Amino acid sequence: MKYFNIKRNKFSAVLKNINFRRYNFLRTFKLVDFKKFNFSKAYKYLYTYIKEFDFYKKNKKNIFFYLKNSLAYFFYSVVFIGFIYLIIPVFYSYDKSKIEKIICKNKNIDCAIKGKVKYSFYPTPRIKIKDLTINLKDKKNTLLKANNVAIELSFKNLLNKKKQNFKKIKLNNFSANIDLKNLKKYKNIFLKDVSYIPLELEKGNFIFLDKKNTIAGINDLKLDLKFQEDSIDAILRGKFLNEKVYIDLSSKKINDIASTDIILKVSKFNLLAKTNYINSKNDQNLTNGNFLIKKDKHRFVGAFDYKNNELSIKESNLKNVFFNGNLEGKIKFFPYFDFDLDLGLKSLNFTKLYNYFLSLEETKQKNLFKINNKINGKLALSSDKLYTRYDLVKSFESRLKFNNGNISVDQFLLNLGKLGAADISGNISNDKKFTSLKYESNLFVDNQKKFLSKLEIYNKKNISPNFFVSGNFDFQNIKSTFYEISDNEKLKNEDINFIEEEFNALMLTDGYKNLFHFPKFVEFIKAVTSETN
Repeated sequence: MKYFNIKRNKFSAVLKNINFRRYNFLRTFKLVDFKKFNFSKAYKYLYTYIKEFDFYKKNKKNIFFYLKNSLAYFFYSVVFIGFIYLIIPVFYSYDKSKIEKIICKNKNIDCAIKGKVKYSFYPTPRIKIKDLTINLKDKKNTLLKANNVAIELSFKNLLNKKKQNFKKIKLNNFSANIDLKNLKKYKNIFLKDVSYIPLELEKGNFIFLDKKNTIAGINDLKLDLKFQEDSIDAILRGKFLNEKVYIDLSSKKINDIASTDIILKVSKFNLLAKTNYINSKNDQNLTNGNFLIKKDKHRFVGAFDYKNNELSIKESNLKNVFFNGNLEGKIKFFPYFDFDLDLGLKSLNFTKLYNYFLSLEETKQKNLFKINNKINGKLALSSDKLYTRYDLVKSFESRLKFNNGNISVDQFLLNLGKLGAADISGNISNDKKFTSLKYESNLFVDNQKKFLSKLEIYNKKNISPNFFVSGNFDFQNIKSTFYEISDNEKLKNEDINFIEEEFNALMLTDGYKNLFHFPKFVEFIKAVTSETN
């Protein structure tokens, strides 16, 4: 048998012998007259032929039956295969130590699983964990303890145990202890070797501690944390002091500088707080930022620095319906809470403030100076302008010290304009049963004529330029006691007792209603001056 000589008969040589230029395909198409060809008639002919074909009519029921069953078989097959795909990991065994490393990738914390670890495919594929504890590596106290933990798995690579993709970590029924002295260490948890697996905490409590003493807490908490390479987003919902709280935190790193935005909302109090701060690139301990605190018509904005557990407030403005001014100074949080602040008011509407005080419940009025015994510090308080109904006090300045629930009034100077001036010093002492002010006061008269006219005293031409009063004011029983009253000389005890009775009868009969009511004070002065003369 003879075969073609493949070497001799090459396709390339054959193609070379064909001259495509001699064959004009366009000319071939021009020979066909498409206008004469009726496509509509051809379509109608084909449609009539198919319609007359009776196969579909005869087998309509059978075709529908086969189609219905085929779809059902396909659906059940997919469900069965999917179920097998989801259930196979049930037979896998999960090493606790490996799961602990997945949850606690950070070098600053340790994880310990005390309960069981198993796979569950409902409601979505996940690894379920019982009794998880998380600790700081250099601390014995438990940072967080969760009864139930679930690591959600992706459907992709579900059967490959080594390549399973972890979508989210959920902690349920947990309790976290936050020691305020370790805030810097908690901050490092999120700054170094962060796990990029999203984290969700639900139905738990955050307890804030000062050593072993509980300060406050957030209950019924739900926290969503999302990590990316250069950012952290967190949303917290819970109850603080039985009020609903919402906190939104967003932190991004731009050019190796971390910028953080925090929004706090307490709906019942109509409280909104916002802050933005940046960590210094040159000094890791220094943070600079600005803030806004708004409640109803109260507004507080400013800038701050934070370094070595000390907050410095600067360039701030504090404004509400009562006053407008600036607050500057320092607040120290550790080793104990302390502050040194200067609140300089441009103006203070004392009339509005006093009316607001009178609108409070009696118990709140009596407990106005009940200060938490953990508040310690200094406050310089002053006002350049004082608005009062009778325009008696023009301005004031004071220095106050807070010490374990007590208040020391080192100086309280009242500018009475052309009338003169007055000063008060003393101590407000707090106990479980009482709150009282033990004081000493001096009144300096510059213009006797105007002073007497203001008090509506016309039967005297000359009075002492200096008056001294010492005594005690009981805020719980709303009662005043006078120890000493003197001008050029001390008054007798009988006169002091009489003045004390008149003061309590005229100024304090209706509680605090008449204490700063000037016409009532004029009535009191007339009563005691006429009798003591």
